[in-house]
Amino acid sequence: MQIANSASAGAFALAGILTFTASYAEDNVAIVNGVPIPQARLEYVIKSQVQQGQQDSEQLRKQVREVLITRELLAQEAIKKGLDKSPEVVTGVAMAKQEFLIRAYFDEFLKTNAVSEDEMKAEYERVKAEQSGNGERIEYHARHILIKDEKAAKSVLAQINKAKAKNFAQLAKTKSEDNGSKAEGGLLDWSDGSNFVAEFSQALVKLKKGEWTKQLVKTQYGYHVILLEDTRPMEFPPFDVVKQRLEQDMMAKKRDGAIEALRASAKIE
Repeated sequence: MQIANSASAGAFALAGILTFTASYAEDNVAIVNGVPIPQARLEYVIKSQVQQGQQDSEQLRKQVREVLITRELLAQEAIKKGLDKSPEVVTGVAMAKQEFLIRAYFDEFLKTNAVSEDEMKAEYERVKAEQSGNGERIEYHARHILIKDEKAAKSVLAQINKAKAKNFAQLAKTKSEDNGSKAEGGLLDWSDGSNFVAEFSQALVKLKKGEWTKQLVKTQYGYHVILLEDTRPMEFPPFDVVKQRLEQDMMAKKRDGAIEALRASAKIE
Protein backbone atom coordinates (compact mmCIF):
# COMPACT_ATOMS: atom_id res chain seq x y z
CA MET A 1 0.00 0.00 0.00
CA GLN A 2 1.62 3.22 -1.15
CA ILE A 3 1.16 6.62 0.51
CA ALA A 4 0.52 9.28 -2.12
CA ASN A 5 2.16 12.71 -1.98
CA SER A 6 -1.24 14.41 -1.82
CA ALA A 7 -3.47 14.12 1.19
CA SER A 8 -6.34 12.71 -0.84
CA ALA A 9 -8.78 10.44 0.92
CA GLY A 10 -7.99 7.67 -1.53
CA ALA A 11 -4.29 7.63 -0.74
CA PHE A 12 -4.76 4.43 1.19
CA ALA A 13 -7.52 2.43 2.87
CA LEU A 14 -7.23 0.87 6.29
CA ALA A 15 -10.41 -0.92 7.24
CA GLY A 16 -11.61 -0.02 10.66
CA ILE A 17 -9.30 2.94 11.28
CA LEU A 18 -12.29 5.11 12.19
CA THR A 19 -12.93 2.84 15.17
CA PHE A 20 -9.90 4.20 16.99
CA THR A 21 -10.74 6.70 19.73
CA ALA A 22 -8.86 9.51 21.38
CA SER A 23 -8.48 7.65 24.66
CA TYR A 24 -4.76 7.07 24.17
CA ALA A 25 -2.46 8.83 26.59
CA GLU A 26 0.17 9.45 23.91
CA ASP A 27 0.69 12.84 22.28
CA ASN A 28 -1.61 13.70 19.42
CA VAL A 29 -0.28 14.24 15.92
CA ALA A 30 -3.03 16.80 15.26
CA ILE A 31 -6.35 18.11 16.58
CA VAL A 32 -9.00 18.56 13.92
CA ASN A 33 -12.02 20.68 14.90
CA GLY A 34 -11.38 19.73 18.51
CA VAL A 35 -11.01 16.02 17.77
CA PRO A 36 -7.51 14.67 18.52
CA ILE A 37 -5.69 12.25 16.22
CA PRO A 38 -3.59 10.14 18.61
CA GLN A 39 0.05 9.31 17.95
CA ALA A 40 -0.85 5.61 18.20
CA ARG A 41 -2.91 5.90 15.03
CA LEU A 42 0.01 7.30 13.07
CA GLU A 43 2.33 4.62 14.46
CA TYR A 44 -0.14 1.95 13.43
CA VAL A 45 -0.14 3.17 9.85
CA ILE A 46 3.65 3.57 9.78
CA LYS A 47 4.08 0.00 10.99
CA SER A 48 1.79 -1.22 8.23
CA GLN A 49 3.74 0.72 5.61
CA VAL A 50 7.10 -0.57 6.85
CA GLN A 51 5.81 -4.15 6.69
CA GLN A 52 5.03 -3.52 3.03
CA GLY A 53 8.52 -2.30 2.23
CA GLN A 54 8.34 1.43 2.92
CA GLN A 55 11.20 3.15 4.74
CA ASP A 56 10.24 4.86 8.00
CA SER A 57 11.22 8.48 7.41
CA GLU A 58 10.22 12.00 8.35
CA GLN A 59 8.75 12.48 4.89
CA LEU A 60 6.57 9.37 5.21
CA ARG A 61 5.39 10.47 8.64
CA LYS A 62 4.40 13.90 7.28
CA GLN A 63 2.50 12.25 4.42
CA VAL A 64 0.69 9.90 6.79
CA ARG A 65 -0.19 12.80 9.12
CA GLU A 66 -1.74 14.74 6.25
CA VAL A 67 -3.73 11.72 5.14
CA LEU A 68 -5.00 11.13 8.68
CA ILE A 69 -6.08 14.77 8.92
CA THR A 70 -7.96 14.50 5.63
CA ARG A 71 -9.61 11.26 6.75
CA GLU A 72 -10.70 12.88 10.02
CA LEU A 73 -12.20 15.84 8.17
CA LEU A 74 -14.08 13.56 5.82
CA ALA A 75 -15.29 11.37 8.68
CA GLN A 76 -16.52 14.41 10.60
CA GLU A 77 -18.37 15.65 7.56
CA ALA A 78 -19.97 12.23 7.06
CA ILE A 79 -21.14 12.28 10.70
CA LYS A 80 -22.64 15.76 10.21
CA LYS A 81 -24.69 14.34 7.37
CA GLY A 82 -25.83 11.45 9.56
CA LEU A 83 -24.11 8.87 7.39
CA ASP A 84 -22.64 7.13 10.43
CA LYS A 85 -26.17 5.95 11.25
CA SER A 86 -26.86 4.38 7.87
CA PRO A 87 -27.26 0.58 7.98
CA GLU A 88 -24.47 0.10 5.45
CA VAL A 89 -21.94 2.13 7.46
CA VAL A 90 -22.97 0.59 10.78
CA THR A 91 -22.55 -2.88 9.28
CA GLY A 92 -19.24 -1.97 7.67
CA VAL A 93 -17.80 -0.59 10.92
CA ALA A 94 -18.95 -3.68 12.82
CA MET A 95 -17.36 -5.98 10.23
CA ALA A 96 -14.12 -4.00 10.27
CA LYS A 97 -13.95 -4.20 14.07
CA GLN A 98 -14.63 -7.93 13.91
CA GLU A 99 -11.87 -8.36 11.33
CA PHE A 100 -9.35 -6.65 13.62
CA LEU A 101 -10.45 -8.76 16.57
CA ILE A 102 -10.06 -11.97 14.57
CA ARG A 103 -6.62 -10.89 13.40
CA ALA A 104 -5.62 -10.09 16.98
CA TYR A 105 -6.93 -13.47 18.15
CA PHE A 106 -4.85 -15.36 15.60
CA ASP A 107 -1.74 -13.24 16.26
CA GLU A 108 -2.03 -14.18 19.92
CA PHE A 109 -2.82 -17.80 18.99
CA LEU A 110 0.37 -18.07 16.91
CA LYS A 111 2.45 -16.79 19.81
CA THR A 112 1.00 -19.15 22.39
CA ASN A 113 0.74 -22.23 20.18
CA ALA A 114 4.04 -22.14 18.32
CA VAL A 115 5.17 -25.47 16.87
CA SER A 116 8.39 -26.66 18.47
CA GLU A 117 11.36 -28.10 16.59
CA ASP A 118 10.78 -31.48 18.24
CA GLU A 119 7.13 -31.48 17.18
CA MET A 120 8.09 -30.74 13.60
CA LYS A 121 10.75 -33.46 13.53
CA ALA A 122 8.33 -36.00 14.96
CA GLU A 123 5.72 -35.08 12.33
CA TYR A 124 8.39 -35.20 9.64
CA GLU A 125 9.36 -38.74 10.61
CA ARG A 126 5.71 -39.79 10.71
CA VAL A 127 4.97 -38.42 7.25
CA LYS A 128 8.22 -39.79 5.87
CA ALA A 129 7.44 -43.28 7.14
CA GLU A 130 3.89 -43.06 5.85
CA GLN A 131 4.77 -41.84 2.37
CA SER A 132 7.85 -44.01 1.90
CA GLY A 133 6.26 -47.18 3.27
CA ASN A 134 8.84 -47.23 6.08
CA GLY A 135 11.58 -47.04 3.50
CA GLU A 136 10.30 -49.95 1.42
CA ARG A 137 8.57 -48.04 -1.35
CA ILE A 138 10.40 -48.08 -4.66
CA GLU A 139 10.71 -45.40 -7.33
CA TYR A 140 10.99 -46.25 -10.99
CA HIS A 141 12.81 -44.50 -13.81
CA ALA A 142 11.19 -45.55 -17.04
CA ARG A 143 10.85 -44.76 -20.71
CA HIS A 144 7.70 -45.26 -22.71
CA ILE A 145 6.34 -44.99 -26.20
CA LEU A 146 2.71 -44.02 -26.71
CA ILE A 147 0.91 -44.72 -29.96
CA LYS A 148 -2.83 -44.36 -30.38
CA ASP A 149 -3.21 -46.77 -33.32
CA GLU A 150 -2.91 -50.41 -32.24
CA LYS A 151 -1.48 -51.67 -35.54
CA ALA A 152 1.24 -49.00 -35.57
CA ALA A 153 2.02 -49.73 -31.91
CA LYS A 154 2.41 -53.45 -32.64
CA SER A 155 4.84 -52.63 -35.43
CA VAL A 156 6.97 -50.50 -33.08
CA LEU A 157 6.88 -53.21 -30.39
CA ALA A 158 8.06 -55.79 -32.92
CA GLN A 159 11.05 -53.59 -33.77
CA ILE A 160 11.88 -53.17 -30.08
CA ASN A 161 11.63 -56.90 -29.39
CA LYS A 162 13.85 -57.67 -32.35
CA ALA A 163 16.54 -55.17 -31.26
CA LYS A 164 16.18 -56.13 -27.59
CA ALA A 165 15.16 -52.53 -26.81
CA LYS A 166 18.48 -51.03 -27.89
CA ASN A 167 16.50 -48.84 -30.29
CA PHE A 168 13.92 -47.83 -27.68
CA ALA A 169 14.99 -44.21 -27.16
CA GLN A 170 15.35 -43.56 -30.88
CA LEU A 171 11.93 -45.05 -31.67
CA ALA A 172 10.41 -42.98 -28.87
CA LYS A 173 11.78 -39.81 -30.46
CA THR A 174 10.38 -40.67 -33.88
CA LYS A 175 7.25 -42.68 -33.15
CA SER A 176 5.86 -41.73 -29.74
CA GLU A 177 2.80 -39.51 -29.59
CA ASP A 178 3.53 -38.34 -26.05
CA ASN A 179 4.86 -34.85 -26.73
CA GLY A 180 5.91 -34.45 -23.12
CA SER A 181 8.55 -37.19 -23.24
CA LYS A 182 9.35 -38.04 -26.86
CA ALA A 183 12.12 -35.44 -27.17
CA GLU A 184 13.92 -37.20 -24.29
CA GLY A 185 13.55 -40.60 -25.86
CA GLY A 186 10.41 -41.33 -23.86
CA LEU A 187 12.14 -40.76 -20.52
CA LEU A 188 9.81 -40.08 -17.58
CA ASP A 189 10.57 -38.57 -14.19
CA TRP A 190 11.31 -40.80 -11.22
CA SER A 191 8.01 -42.01 -9.76
CA ASP A 192 6.61 -44.62 -7.42
CA GLY A 193 3.96 -45.18 -10.07
CA SER A 194 1.10 -43.58 -8.17
CA ASN A 195 0.86 -40.68 -10.62
CA PHE A 196 0.37 -42.97 -13.62
CA VAL A 197 -2.91 -44.55 -14.73
CA ALA A 198 -3.53 -47.94 -13.18
CA GLU A 199 -2.78 -50.08 -16.23
CA PHE A 200 0.55 -48.31 -16.78
CA SER A 201 1.58 -48.60 -13.12
CA GLN A 202 0.63 -52.27 -12.90
CA ALA A 203 2.79 -53.11 -15.91
CA LEU A 204 5.67 -50.92 -14.74
CA VAL A 205 6.08 -52.44 -11.28
CA LYS A 206 6.32 -55.97 -12.74
CA LEU A 207 9.42 -55.07 -14.74
CA LYS A 208 12.99 -55.59 -13.63
CA LYS A 209 15.77 -53.17 -14.48
CA GLY A 210 16.47 -53.28 -18.22
CA GLU A 211 13.23 -55.11 -19.05
CA TRP A 212 10.42 -53.83 -21.24
CA THR A 213 6.82 -54.83 -21.78
CA LYS A 214 6.69 -57.60 -24.37
CA GLN A 215 3.00 -56.92 -24.91
CA LEU A 216 1.31 -53.58 -25.50
CA VAL A 217 -0.13 -51.85 -22.45
CA LYS A 218 -3.52 -50.34 -23.27
CA THR A 219 -4.71 -47.26 -21.37
CA GLN A 220 -7.23 -44.50 -22.03
CA TYR A 221 -4.49 -42.64 -23.92
CA GLY A 222 -3.61 -45.42 -26.36
CA TYR A 223 -1.01 -48.20 -26.49
CA HIS A 224 2.24 -48.07 -24.52
CA VAL A 225 5.55 -49.85 -24.62
CA ILE A 226 7.41 -49.41 -21.32
CA LEU A 227 11.11 -49.83 -20.59
CA LEU A 228 12.40 -49.79 -17.00
CA GLU A 229 15.72 -47.97 -16.82
CA ASP A 230 16.39 -48.14 -13.08
CA THR A 231 14.92 -48.35 -9.58
CA ARG A 232 15.81 -46.84 -6.21
CA PRO A 233 14.35 -46.56 -2.72
CA MET A 234 11.85 -43.73 -2.62
CA GLU A 235 13.62 -40.45 -1.88
CA PHE A 236 12.15 -38.04 0.66
CA PRO A 237 13.14 -34.37 0.87
CA PRO A 238 15.41 -33.44 3.83
CA PHE A 239 13.86 -31.96 6.96
CA ASP A 240 15.37 -28.51 6.37
CA VAL A 241 13.80 -28.35 2.91
CA VAL A 242 10.25 -29.04 4.11
CA LYS A 243 10.52 -27.50 7.59
CA GLN A 244 8.73 -24.24 6.74
CA ARG A 245 5.90 -25.97 4.89
CA LEU A 246 5.60 -28.50 7.70
CA GLU A 247 5.33 -25.74 10.29
CA GLN A 248 2.63 -23.99 8.26
CA ASP A 249 0.62 -27.21 7.90
CA MET A 250 0.91 -28.02 11.61
CA MET A 251 -0.14 -24.51 12.61
CA ALA A 252 -3.09 -24.73 10.22
CA LYS A 253 -4.19 -27.95 11.93
CA LYS A 254 -3.91 -26.31 15.36
CA ARG A 255 -5.88 -23.32 14.10
CA ASP A 256 -8.60 -25.49 12.60
CA GLY A 257 -8.74 -27.52 15.80
CA ALA A 258 -9.21 -24.36 17.86
CA ILE A 259 -12.02 -23.20 15.58
CA GLU A 260 -13.76 -26.57 15.79
CA ALA A 261 -13.46 -26.52 19.58
CA LEU A 262 -15.04 -23.07 19.70
CA ARG A 263 -17.89 -24.18 17.47
CA ALA A 264 -18.41 -27.35 19.50
CA SER A 265 -18.70 -25.41 22.77
CA ALA A 266 -20.83 -22.60 21.35
CA LYS A 267 -24.60 -22.32 21.48
CA ILE A 268 -25.58 -21.76 17.87
CA GLU A 269 -29.28 -21.42 17.10
